[in-house]
Amino acid sequence: MEYIIKDTDIVVVGAGHAGCEAALAAARLGASVVCLSVNLNAVAAMNCNPNIGGTGKGHLVREIDALGGEMGLNIDKTSIQTRILNGSKGPAVHSLRMQADKRRYHEEMKKTLENTPGLHLMQDEAVELLVEEGKIVGLRGRSGGKYLAKAVILATGTYLRGRVFMGEVNYPSGPDGMQAANELTQSLVDLGFEIQRMKTGTPARIHRDSIDFTGMEIQKGGPTVPFSFRNIGLEREMLPQIECHLTFTTPESHDIIRRNMHRSAMALGDIEGTGPRYCPSIEDKVRRFADRDRHQVFLEPEGLTTKEIYVQGVSSSLPVDVQLELYRKIEGLEHCEFMRPAYAIEYDAIDATRLYRSLESRDIEGLYMAGQINGSSGYEEAAAQGLMAGINAARKVQGKEPIILDRSEAYIGVLIDDLVTKGTREPYRMMTSRCEYRLTLRQDNADLRLTELGHEIGLVSEEQYEGYRYRKEAMEAESLRLSKIQINPTDGNNEILAELGSAPIKNAISLLDLMQRPELSYEKLKVFDPQRQELREDVVEQVEIQVKYRGYIEKQQAQIREYKRLEDRRLPEDLDYYAIEGLRNEAKEKLADIAPESVGQAGRISGVSPADINVLLIYLETKRRREHELGSAQ
Repeated sequence: MEYIIKDTDIVVVGAGHAGCEAALAAARLGASVVCLSVNLNAVAAMNCNPNIGGTGKGHLVREIDALGGEMGLNIDKTSIQTRILNGSKGPAVHSLRMQADKRRYHEEMKKTLENTPGLHLMQDEAVELLVEEGKIVGLRGRSGGKYLAKAVILATGTYLRGRVFMGEVNYPSGPDGMQAANELTQSLVDLGFEIQRMKTGTPARIHRDSIDFTGMEIQKGGPTVPFSFRNIGLEREMLPQIECHLTFTTPESHDIIRRNMHRSAMALGDIEGTGPRYCPSIEDKVRRFADRDRHQVFLEPEGLTTKEIYVQGVSSSLPVDVQLELYRKIEGLEHCEFMRPAYAIEYDAIDATRLYRSLESRDIEGLYMAGQINGSSGYEEAAAQGLMAGINAARKVQGKEPIILDRSEAYIGVLIDDLVTKGTREPYRMMTSRCEYRLTLRQDNADLRLTELGHEIGLVSEEQYEGYRYRKEAMEAESLRLSKIQINPTDGNNEILAELGSAPIKNAISLLDLMQRPELSYEKLKVFDPQRQELREDVVEQVEIQVKYRGYIEKQQAQIREYKRLEDRRLPEDLDYYAIEGLRNEAKEKLADIAPESVGQAGRISGVSPADINVLLIYLETKRRREHELGSAQ
């Protein structure tokens, strides 16, 4: 006999990085939430790399934090090393990356979920979605009972019909030895969803005591910059900081791979899914870069209370005996002992073009998708989608309009727009190169871009909002103050400029404008400003970036205004593209299938050309004029 386990507003399926953000956001916005996990030991599990952030991904974490999400706070609590990537390049591509104590990351996030009012964490597996008249009404769990809900968020990660591969050996499994979720896919198929298989992989974990670190390059952490804006300028307790190490593969290890390539799961044809292009296995690296005689290998501790070392750069689907042989040909790993072998994992995902940009299904009202089920890869991409799905599911239940971040506002907007507009046939990874407006969408100004919105939504607390206001007002006040300080072209001032390696001035100039010179910095100009008050480093950084990149930022703002013009041209859902003369057949098919929300989005669909967009704009304008004439005649 069926019974009701919970009758709630929202059920979140999965408690990985997407599920955690979704459940927390929805509950904090006042919805009652049940979050299901096949195993509560898998809450916020870092089943692959033991770090958060990195190139492009760090931007997502900062944006999650600016909107009131949890990932930045959680990694700040559990970080054991901090690095700034691309620090020698411009601020648009600076990316914060933190090594985590994996066990503590899981424990802290689980504790946060358990202590959030309105959020109930439950160990169960979703096996069937319950839909009535095209609308989600809940789901059935493996335990036999029903969870009734007004909205459901699927954040299934790599568990959905997961299958692990190690050479000739393969078997049903979720990541890291967890059980797979094998039944929900059929429910999605029955509801008309197109399912595609995707693949990812992870390297072996080896015992620290079996490594010879002699001769390896030590990778030290940098300044302990926090991920969360809520921690900037505050004293905080931190875990002990650790060192990582850099070593290299060898020609001998490459030879072992080449000799055994036929035994990899990919070569055997057992794997159907496509792997991530930007995170290849060691087999793919050796095959694709045949001229390289070595590849970098980073050794990263997985935590302070374990001797497991993550071997970054050597993921593999080769048999375990071959893995061990090739690992022992890597410099310093000659006597390494496995604690967990490398493996590839294949799992189910949907075609994300069947989603609105709110991440709600176009076909099933109240059903949302977030994370790897949409074809993305990575903890940060999943968490960003989870946050937005949680916000929009809660707003749906409360009768409010969804929140949509566009490409000019956030990396989150780029991520979601790429997935739902273009789709993907391989695991999608966020990179700075995917963002057209990356000079204005930097990780350092995510709060200035998004915290007002987070506060308006109701996710940003008053305390967080006040911290943002202080930073914003301090930056603006200092910029204004510097603009009022005039430096005159005296001999003394020009002598100082010469000492600073800068050209003399011929006319009076403000300190703010003088700072635009590449060779001059806020700190160097203190000689002209002896009464200056000490400001927080992050405030100074913002002032300097805004000044030095002012011309470029203004040009990008002009580009954004043009982008907004097309983005604001809304398209009706029931528009009959097949009736528009002049559109190519491919464009008609793509537009009808994806049903873009705006002219801007239509222009980003693969197979829709600029000429097609011009035809569409002419059609819309002609239609508008006819409707206006009819209205005037009546």
